Amino acid sequence: MATFQYRAVKSDGSPVLGQVEGVDLRAAASNLRRSGVRPVELIPARSNEQKARVRHKSKDRQAAATTIGELAVLLQAGLQLDRALALAMENVEDPKVAVHLGQILRDVREGAPLSRAMAQKSELFSPAAVAMAEAGEANGRLGEALSRLAGTMEQEAELRRLVVSSMIYPIALLIIAVGVVLLMLLMVVPQFESMLSNTTQKLPTATVAVMAASRLLRHYGLALLITLGVGAFGIMAALRQPGVRLARDRLLLAMPQLGELIRRTETARFARTLGALIEGEVALPVALSLARRTISNQVLGRAIERVADGVREGGGLTAPLAASGVLPRLAIGFFRTGEETSQLGMMLTSLADVLDRDIRTRLERLIGILTPAITVVLGTTVAGIIASIMSAILGFNDLALTS
Repeated sequence: MATFQYRAVKSDGSPVLGQVEGVDLRAAASNLRRSGVRPVELIPARSNEQKARVRHKSKDRQAAATTIGELAVLLQAGLQLDRALALAMENVEDPKVAVHLGQILRDVREGAPLSRAMAQKSELFSPAAVAMAEAGEANGRLGEALSRLAGTMEQEAELRRLVVSSMIYPIALLIIAVGVVLLMLLMVVPQFESMLSNTTQKLPTATVAVMAASRLLRHYGLALLITLGVGAFGIMAALRQPGVRLARDRLLLAMPQLGELIRRTETARFARTLGALIEGEVALPVALSLARRTISNQVLGRAIERVADGVREGGGLTAPLAASGVLPRLAIGFFRTGEETSQLGMMLTSLADVLDRDIRTRLERLIGILTPAITVVLGTTVAGIIASIMSAILGFNDLALTS
């Protein structure tokens, strides 16, 4: 049974995106027609490996976001789509992105809608971005839709840069700490080992432990490295299993500080995408399904998926989200207010802005905890190694003085 991504039209003319299963393309199309929608486009869904490669195209998507922003300004200035796209492409520096955008321009000049051309370039545009563009084409406000899309893509890139740049210093400090300890065990301790091993005096337990660790690294270091590599490969292979990945995500959410940071980061990304889709007049069930794809944590994603299924069947939004307990309490208040005032899109955008500020504060707090913790562990470990060697040497001196 294969999975296909589809773009279809309901009986009332409204667009719908999603996935459908079938033995082949024809069977998948038949399943869609039986569900009451008319398929417009049906393509094989990407495999997990292909999706992983797409997720690593953040720089390409950032360049695409800049181009979309310029395209929105040109369209709002009254230029035709093909002319505006050609002008926006002139400022693209990345040759790979320029090639992709050139193919989109070719498709547009051949008569294809911009959203369909964007859908063929998943390296640059997510399904939510395609849906936003399609909604702008449907209501005749493509420039506004693209401007909103560019803002969403830039905010997502900014949040990603914030998280990555904030973790650089703790990771670098951790690498330095491991390097210093290895240097002590591989270079410094062996200088004293021959002298300490030849003595008949009983060595302190700490000294024996440090010397044993040094010998273990020197004699079996390569085997340990290979074992660690095989173990890491095995963990990565296990994480491809849905059950293992779900357990990992549940464990991460339960961790102090880090769990709440992950929860708020995922919620901010989800809220910003959903808000942009709703403001672009994408139907709520479709918008929920598309925005759910921006969530990488399986626990949160499954909860949102259940809520989306309920909304698709005519249920509410805020009450099921509150009952799931996966979103921060702050987010539920914004959802409820937006739903009651019919300003859900605006309230979700505001929620994303509030969460972005909170994420910055929590990152600073987390780094403030990690940095001294790593420093203290490093200092304690090095001091312990030095003290274990010095205690043995001082024991020799005391023995010599007493004799």
